[in-house]
Amino acid sequence: MAEPLVPRSLSRRRVLGSMAAAAVGTPIALGQLTSGAAPASAASRAAAAQLLWHPNPSSAGLKAFEGIEADRGGAHPDRKYVIVEGGDHYRFNIWKDDRDTTGGGDRQRTESKGMVQDGTTLKMRDGETWSLSYEMFMPTSLHGTSKFTHIFQTKTPADNGGPYITLDLGRSGSTETLRARAYANSGSPDIASTNLAPLRNKWITIEWTFTIGSNGKAACVIRNGTGSGAPVAVQGSMSNVRMPDQDDYQRPKWGIYRSVESASSDILDTYLLFRNFQASKA
Repeated sequence: MAEPLVPRSLSRRRVLGSMAAAAVGTPIALGQLTSGAAPASAASRAAAAQLLWHPNPSSAGLKAFEGIEADRGGAHPDRKYVIVEGGDHYRFNIWKDDRDTTGGGDRQRTESKGMVQDGTTLKMRDGETWSLSYEMFMPTSLHGTSKFTHIFQTKTPADNGGPYITLDLGRSGSTETLRARAYANSGSPDIASTNLAPLRNKWITIEWTFTIGSNGKAACVIRNGTGSGAPVAVQGSMSNVRMPDQDDYQRPKWGIYRSVESASSDILDTYLLFRNFQASKA
């Protein structure tokens, strides 16, 4: 890969230093924004809900997911696409010459799908409210793009419906953005959006709350750092969000799924890191 492998030696001192320096300016937030008191952290919400998914990468490995979708055509059997690294996080690799078997060669993907705890698949169904949280590290080589780049999405497996909710890396001219979107709604509106640049090369926290249904709800909090005290980069919420279970279930996916029809300067060998996955049902 064009960039060094993960910062395996990322020390606690360095992480804390990054958090201290991570203050961002006034965030951009679209959709129906939460106001008033600071948002509840994923941990505090979990205390009032049932924590169902909390995989330990070193013991669960890839069994924390229903499956991995990468190099489905078998073009690069020597490549390692999703691995446990350092014992505490997952690394998702993608190369600029990867191509997915869908889309006629116009896209690529390295994704995990679903949530599995101790052999049981967790399923988000109509009428249920779920909170999902995780920490994520985005390197300089992972760019926002003019076409789609999803680094999180929800779909319905039985009919391959969706995506319904996405977290996207976008680009408008020279400005790159991180966008939480109600993708299946008309116009795929933003729930929350902010500048990508201040959130790179450090661990940040993503917190979602979903109420599943044809007229569901979705909220997203993005923290510039880790822990409940990390500053909020952006937050937003939206009602009348389309995310039905389709008589099946909503299934989250993590990783990199992007069009290669963006500028070639934005389609690089790169990676994405995740750790501290949690999912709770109210």
